[in-house]
Amino acid sequence: MKLRIKFKKYGAVRFIGHLDVMRFFQKAIRRAGIDVAYSQGFSPHQIMAFAAPLGVGLTSNGEYMDIEVNSIASCQDVQERLNRVSVPGIEVISVKILPEDAANAMASVAAASYTVRFRSDKMPEADIAAILPQFLAKEHILITKETKKGSREVDLKEGIYGLTCENGILHMLVDASSSGNIKPVQVVEALLAQAGEMLQENALLITREDVYTRLKKEEGLSLEERFSMKEGLSIEEGLSIEEGLSIEEELSMENGLSMEKAAGNALKLVSLDAVGYDSLP
Repeated sequence: MKLRIKFKKYGAVRFIGHLDVMRFFQKAIRRAGIDVAYSQGFSPHQIMAFAAPLGVGLTSNGEYMDIEVNSIASCQDVQERLNRVSVPGIEVISVKILPEDAANAMASVAAASYTVRFRSDKMPEADIAAILPQFLAKEHILITKETKKGSREVDLKEGIYGLTCENGILHMLVDASSSGNIKPVQVVEALLAQAGEMLQENALLITREDVYTRLKKEEGLSLEERFSMKEGLSIEEGLSIEEGLSIEEELSMENGLSMEKAAGNALKLVSLDAVGYDSLP
């Protein structure tokens, strides 16, 4: 049985790297008495996979880890057991049972949403809200990305699925896949560069709000089932069913939540925990 565990990471724990978080959960699972499954071979280890690793210094309201277990009493029981043995700064907020054919968390990642704030003593001179429309209207948003193999030019435009500014706070939905991962700091640097300004060092407070996967419309779900999986899809709060609209009309109003590909297949973004169940189906 595969479980998807969603957790928060905040406070001083934000300075703990991904490998240490992984080791923490390995120990927490043992302390919690979870009947976790182990790999076969000479060096058995817990069967575990994380979604996109979170950068050091970032907080998160939506991190994901998949584990395999032999048995559980309930998802709620697993959540409570893990939280009892956890530390300040790591809080399990949901546990879901995955379908047997579900891809693991790491392979499923397509996008991530972020809230980005400027530190009070490092606010930019540029009016972010004023320059944002022109920034988003650009045909290409080119940056130079440094890699182990050298530097290369990257176009951020196609990987920015949503970007808004409210009271100086940026909300963004960007590509987080292995092939096109975009970091929030890259978007902010490109935005400020348009106004001729450089981003100050350590100027941003970044929170990852959630991580998303792609759900093909033709995967056998009814419109009602797809609509029920909308939670967390929009970077704008308060998304709800509009009075008097059919499910088809409501789905058509989800601006920015589906990506039309050249092949004509619309891929809808859903939160990684939307593909699981609270109990055995």
